[in-house]
Amino acid sequence: MNTPDQNFEALNLQLPPAPSPLGVYKPCLIDGKYLYLSGHGTVQSDGTLIIGRVGEAFDMDEAKQAAQQVGLAMLATIKKNIGSFGKIKRVIKVLGMVNCVPEFESHPYVINGCSELFAKVWGKENGIGVRSAVGMGSLPDNIPVEIEAMFELV
Repeated sequence: MNTPDQNFEALNLQLPPAPSPLGVYKPCLIDGKYLYLSGHGTVQSDGTLIIGRVGEAFDMDEAKQAAQQVGLAMLATIKKNIGSFGKIKRVIKVLGMVNCVPEFESHPYVINGCSELFAKVWGKENGIGVRSAVGMGSLPDNIPVEIEAMFELV
């Protein structure tokens, strides 16, 4: 059985730089056996953000890719702060927010971009937790997706 770090390496995906806080908050916080991640955005490998509204600038497949990019930014924060994906026992909760036009109704499909990534890293048993996927009228800097999560530590 592969470790979560080996699972990630096998995906041949690149982590972006771990985002720095743009306000008064911590990107992550450990409380006992839990790791909480603040809302993360669509940070790309060059440090820039994916910008635009779902239903205008992006279709749902492009938005799903943006949600995967958010998942990669979250993994970068985990790697920077605790060193290894193997220190995470399981995903507990994911909250995904989609910046979209009022008519858009496929929020869960979009957030699957992040959830599927986590399932590939930690496996289906430990990489899938409870989840909410909701639409928003706007998000900071007009990013298409923002996600926060809670994990149980080993």
